[in-house]
Amino acid sequence: MCSLETFKIDLKGMKTDEQRLEFDLDNDFFKALDTSEVNGGTLHVSVSIRKATGFYEFQFHTEGIVTVPCDLCLDDMEQPIETDNRLVAKLGAETNTEDDVVIVDENEGILDISWLIYEFIALAIPIKHVHAPGKCNSAMTQKLQELSGANLRGKEEAQEIDPRWEALLKLKE
Repeated sequence: MCSLETFKIDLKGMKTDEQRLEFDLDNDFFKALDTSEVNGGTLHVSVSIRKATGFYEFQFHTEGIVTVPCDLCLDDMEQPIETDNRLVAKLGAETNTEDDVVIVDENEGILDISWLIYEFIALAIPIKHVHAPGKCNSAMTQKLQELSGANLRGKEEAQEIDPRWEALLKLKE
């Protein structure tokens, strides 16, 4: 099981002005976060943290493959991911992640980046994800074609057309 404790960064305890972290994510990471969008994957995440006056700048580079359901056949498919993201964090009175700047409670000083990494991965997944042509589950695609609107419309057109609409169909031609 993946321990999400490794993703907690102690900002107040940073010994140097720059720090670099490497994470290898697998299916256990996504199970630990209990996500529904991503079923699993194998990714490498590089995080560089730069401490500046009054804020911390994070640079994330994520590369690998995630497993997501195909939009057509609903079988799992592999989707390659590569993304670069930037995040700014500040110490403040209370934790707040609503703005572009993440504010970390200055009494605690710990930022959990596990959910942020997941969000960066989820945003890098294309809206439409389908298998390559011919790779979808054939039984599911056949059923989808049987029930598609084009086939149902064809059956309706085979029936007799209302004479009031027949004149309009002639205009189309």
